[in-house]
Amino acid sequence: MSPQSLTLAVALALALPAHAADWRDLLRGVAAPPAEQQASTSTIDALSPTEIDAGLKEALARGADAAVAQLGQKDGFFGNDKLRIPLPPGLQKAEQAMRLMGMGKQADELILSMNRAAEAAVPEARALLVDAVKKMTLEDARGILTGGPTSATEFFRRKTEAKLAERFLPTVKAATDKVGLAQRYNRYAGMAAQFNLIDRKQARVEDYVTQQALDRLYTLIGEKEAALRANPIQAGSELLKKVFGAVSGR
Repeated sequence: MSPQSLTLAVALALALPAHAADWRDLLRGVAAPPAEQQASTSTIDALSPTEIDAGLKEALARGADAAVAQLGQKDGFFGNDKLRIPLPPGLQKAEQAMRLMGMGKQADELILSMNRAAEAAVPEARALLVDAVKKMTLEDARGILTGGPTSATEFFRRKTEAKLAERFLPTVKAATDKVGLAQRYNRYAGMAAQFNLIDRKQARVEDYVTQQALDRLYTLIGEKEAALRANPIQAGSELLKKVFGAVSGR
């Protein structure tokens, strides 16, 4: 396909529409769960402050490590239908037309490049997520223990998302810059964004892929957190069973 036809296709795509007392007080302050899940005060008081502190931090670290390990490998994104990053919306709308015009190879190349870039970037998350756990305050812990099934994930997102985006972006850009379709998309999407025809967050492939990778990372951490809270007995760690079993009454 000629460069002129490729340019036209992209243009068309874009035009389409410390502290024993503190810890025990904290746990007593947790909003009471359903009666069958309530933990007795005596059960919670049997835990030492060290066990509580270490248990919570272990849960956070394990969830983060598991998500990073799963995504930060070949096919971590691309090989999973639920996690694979699709073409940017402007190109999704015209994907069928692109394939009919003989641009299927270029579309497939970009999709693979985007997902490989995300897989390469995700390991950058481990150090920042671990650092967030180490710096967790009593106030942070209160929010996590009294929050919903993904409150730890929300804590991670607040503490790490901006920095992770900065770390992911160069890796993603280096990979997608090698793809001709990505370069042409960036050129025309950037122009369209100036006239508010598309969301500025989608004006560059690397920005789009970075955000998609982060969204999927936090979603996976959230799934692992919710599973641990729902069934601490299956956590595989005696400390986690003891701490979260006491909190959940199991």
